[in-house]
Parts: sequence; structure tokens; C-alpha cells
Amino acid sequence: MHAKTENHRETAPNQIKARQYMIHDMEKSAVTDPSSRAWVTWDGPDDCFNPRNWTTRRKWLVTLVASTFSFIAPLSSSMISPALPTIVVELHVDSGITTMMIVSIYVLGFALGPLYLGPLSELYGRKRVLEVSNILFLVFNTACGGCSTVPQLVIFRFLSGIGGSASLSAGGGMLTDLWDNEQRGKAMGIYTLMPLLGPALGPIIAGFIVKYAKSWRWCFYAVSIGGVLVQFVSGVLLKETYPRVILARKAERLHRETGDLKLTTKWEAEDQSLLQRMWQAFKRPIIMIATQPILQCIAVYQAFLYGLIYLVLSTFPRLWTEKYHQEVHIGGLNYVAVGFGFFVGAQVGTRLQDRIYMYLKQRNGGVGYPEFRIPLIWPGSLLVPIGIIIYAWTSEFTVFWLWPDVGIFILCASMILCFQCMQTYLVEAYTTYSASALAASTILRSLAGFGFPLFATDLYHNLGWGWGNSILAAVACVLGWPAGYMFWKYGKAMRKRSPFAAGEE
Repeated sequence: MHAKTENHRETAPNQIKARQYMIHDMEKSAVTDPSSRAWVTWDGPDDCFNPRNWTTRRKWLVTLVASTFSFIAPLSSSMISPALPTIVVELHVDSGITTMMIVSIYVLGFALGPLYLGPLSELYGRKRVLEVSNILFLVFNTACGGCSTVPQLVIFRFLSGIGGSASLSAGGGMLTDLWDNEQRGKAMGIYTLMPLLGPALGPIIAGFIVKYAKSWRWCFYAVSIGGVLVQFVSGVLLKETYPRVILARKAERLHRETGDLKLTTKWEAEDQSLLQRMWQAFKRPIIMIATQPILQCIAVYQAFLYGLIYLVLSTFPRLWTEKYHQEVHIGGLNYVAVGFGFFVGAQVGTRLQDRIYMYLKQRNGGVGYPEFRIPLIWPGSLLVPIGIIIYAWTSEFTVFWLWPDVGIFILCASMILCFQCMQTYLVEAYTTYSASALAASTILRSLAGFGFPLFATDLYHNLGWGWGNSILAAVACVLGWPAGYMFWKYGKAMRKRSPFAAGEE
């Protein structure tokens, strides 16, 4: 709390009303009962408590801390891939599908968690939801390390996935609170990178844990130690950004200082009980994914890309140990190609997104649209199948190990370009309900991340690495190549018909 605020608490109630707070009568707000309540809102466009007016340094600090949540939880999703042979022997796993289930069940939690964690962040604030859900993640992830049976491991993996999923929706909502449209591209680039970079780096770390720690359990304990550090940093540095919560706290202070219970925010003035508001928030992502065509199109393409990368991540150890005969920890180093691809793609995207947006906005007479975030999806969707094909046939014929890594690099760099475009588009198209929109899109993509690895064993066993991956490349062409045109051509028209995109329900 700033010292300036503390000084205001000692100011007389009438001075507080006049000098510190802008309170608009209901008449001015065009609300039906002008004598009953008065609005509490920002102290003008330059109010220092409005997250949009925070210093750039403070905004980036919050953005980076929020992004660590979206890194540490997905890190655990693929962390155990190199340890699967050890887990299979120690826990007596006798099925390939069960083996893949141990990896992918975590991502199923990512599909269900945002359905309520995203809406909760729109009721109780981003910071509280992120930190409480991270505690749940830490408890269940640590429990995974103590499991002695497969059912225990599957159940705790699922619950830890739910706990770790808050960053996928609440974190994106936090960026909406902080950044103006013209500045949001770079921040979204970092936020989009982290959930993909985590699964890429996890197997590299785990390969050396399995080699030198001699226990797969430390794959979970190491992540939990990282999660504790993230929780501590968040408690010290992360600030609440959601305007609804900030203004509600402001109204509560006024109640205590003035005794005037008529002072309220526009959200608190809604004639709904807490249970009604929670039900309204919980059902919103389901309604959005069921009724919003533009959200459905984005969710389908995101689901394919997300499922594809988890299929690659789950089968990578098998490629390097069975076909290239590398040791587990050496084969894990090939995940560097995944991480490097995501990093380079993110760097290109973050540097170009805001520039393209500003250029198109100037050409449009100074009026910006979410569709101005779309252009980079065209080269991204073009390169995705090219990367798959290179990876497919160099793996099939076991050519020099660098060539499959080149294919994976191209695939991952182009994937994150597409992800950045679509994530930023959703945030700007559904500003008020950005967390719910991200939660809705997360449903399909997390289900794909859960399902794709389950058929990977049969896919490569029946068709081989070449033709199996070529089928995926063909699907990438069918879904990806028309996507950019569809979003660019019809996005605005579909948004105009959406009450959520207009910020109203």
C-alpha cells in the first residue's frame, strides 16, 4: 500500500469524498434508481491505482511473475517422459496405453481446471486464484513422488493438473488488465511462450535426474521445489490487477471511513446473490465455446497444434533410444530443439506483432481491431506441415540425428507464431471476459493434449514415423492454411454478433 493512501485514511470523510474519490450519482450513470446508490470508480484517466497506469517497469515485473506460473505447471506435464521406462518397471505397468495415460492425464486436468478457475478470477481476482491453485498443484504434485501404485499416480497427476491450470486463463486475464492494445503483443509473446517452453525443458532436466539421481520420484520433487520458489516470489512481488476487485476494495475502504453504504461499484450493484454470480461465471466458458464461432475456430486449430506437440514430446524418448540408440539423458538433450524453436518463434512474434498492429491501425485511420493480430498466422501455418514432413522422413530413415531436430525446430517456431496470434486475438476480442475466453479455448486444446499421446504408439507402430507423421502434416494443411483467411475475413462480423465480445452478457 502506498504511503499516499495511508495518509488519506486520516483525512476527514468529506474531504475523502471530494478529493480522493470520483463518485458519480446514478443519474449521471443512467441507472434506474438515482437515489439509492453512488458509483465508486477511478480517479480520472491518470489514477495511479488503475493497472493500465502503472509504470512500465512494474507492469513487466507483474507480467514476468505471472508467466512463471504458466511455466512451472506445464513443466511437470512432460517431466516424467524420460522416466517412463523406470516407472513401468517399478510400478509394474503392463500396457502401452496406461504408460501414455500416466503422461497425458495431467493435461486432462488442464482441460477441466480453467472451467472454474478462469471465472473465479473474474470474481475474486487474478492473484488470489493463481496463488491458491498453485498451492493445490504443489500438494498433489509432491504426492505424485510418493506414489506406489499406478492408480495413485494417475489420480494425483490429474489433481495436480487441475491445480496448475489457473495460469492458462487467469494469467492471460492479468495481461488484459495491465496492457493497452498497442503494447500487449510483447507481453502476450512471453506469456504464450512459457506454457510451451516448460514441457520442452522438462524432459531435458528429467533425463539427468533419472541418470544421476537414480529415482524418477525426484522428477516431481524438483518441480515442487520450483513451485515453492514461484509462490514466494508471487507473494512478495505480484499485485492484484483485476479492476473489479481493486475497485471493490476501494468501496469497502469508503464504507469504513465514511459509513456511507450507498457507495458501490457497478459490479456490486448487480442484483445477484453470490451463488448466482458464481453460477453465471462458471457457465460462461461453456456457453462461449458452444455459441461463439470465432472462438470455436480458434479452439479447434489450437487443439490440433497443442495435441501435436504433446504427441511429439511423449514419443521423443522412444525415437532417440530405440532408433538412434542414445542413452536417456543424451536423448533428452534433443529437446533443446523444441525449446530453441519456441524461443526463436516467440522472439520473432513479439518483435513483429505490435509493429504490424500499429501499421495496420495507422492505415485504418487510427482505429485498431483484434484482427490486426492475425497476419503472422499465415507464415506460421504454412511452416507447420513443412516442419512435420522434415521430422517424419528423416526419422523414418534414421538419417543424421540433426535433421529430425531441424524439423522439430521449424515445427515449434511456427507453432508458437500461430499461438501468439490466436491468444492475443482472444484477449483483445473478449477483453472483459478474457479469462473465460482463454478457459473456453483451453478445454479443447487440453483434451487434445490428453488424447493425442494415447494413439501415438499405434500410429507409429502401424504406419511408421514417415507416414504416421505425414498424416498429421496433411491435417495441419487442412486446418491451418484456411485459418488465417477465415479469422481475417470473418472475425469482425462474428465479433459484432457476440454479446461477450461487446463486454456484455
